[in-house]
Amino acid sequence: MPKTRDDSSKDTVASRISRALAERIIHGELVPGSRLAQDHIAEEFGASHVPVREAFRRLEAQGLVVSLPRRGVRVASFDLKQVREVAEMRAALEVLALRHAAPNLTPEVLAAAEQAAADADDAKDVRSWEEANRRFHRLIVSTCGMPRLLSVIDDLHAVSARFLFVAWRATWEARTDHDHRAILEALKSGDPAEAVRILERHVQWIGRAPMPVPGRAETEGFAIVG
Repeated sequence: MPKTRDDSSKDTVASRISRALAERIIHGELVPGSRLAQDHIAEEFGASHVPVREAFRRLEAQGLVVSLPRRGVRVASFDLKQVREVAEMRAALEVLALRHAAPNLTPEVLAAAEQAAADADDAKDVRSWEEANRRFHRLIVSTCGMPRLLSVIDDLHAVSARFLFVAWRATWEARTDHDHRAILEALKSGDPAEAVRILERHVQWIGRAPMPVPGRAETEGFAIVG
């Protein structure tokens, strides 16, 4: 059945609410375990409870919140196992997308991806790095012609960003991502198989590579960037 104008309006409000709450969760403004009060959110956005409940459903589907009996809707927590699960999913799906995207990548898209890689290398803080890194990964698969796949990958990147912002406590230092450069070189030289191989290894490194964390034993840290 086609959506009525009223349905479309509610959907737009729900989208606006879910995007705003997702940004707060991803950037650590809403910490794991925080309760999302339906009444307060409806009042903040000037909305009824219907689009707020729909926003909650969307956030739950993204893995950003959980609905608990008698405890309401709360920001989801996460652990190393979940970080690795998302990394495995990203690796599988981004590899699939890149295989389909590679034949359709234009010089303009590759140039934009190269700029994103440079922006990531030059980032002065973790938020700037995450934005540029996400842009790089999105650009190299953007021509795959599979919108549903890209939508799922976007959701996984949002979850990865949340892991990063919640877990990152060290002072950010500029870094050169040699994998990004190698992926671009393989794509520009017409070797998509090599680009796919590097991408898969690159993303799977998340949650597995040791990363020293100030004040902790080295074995307690793990890579959260990729």
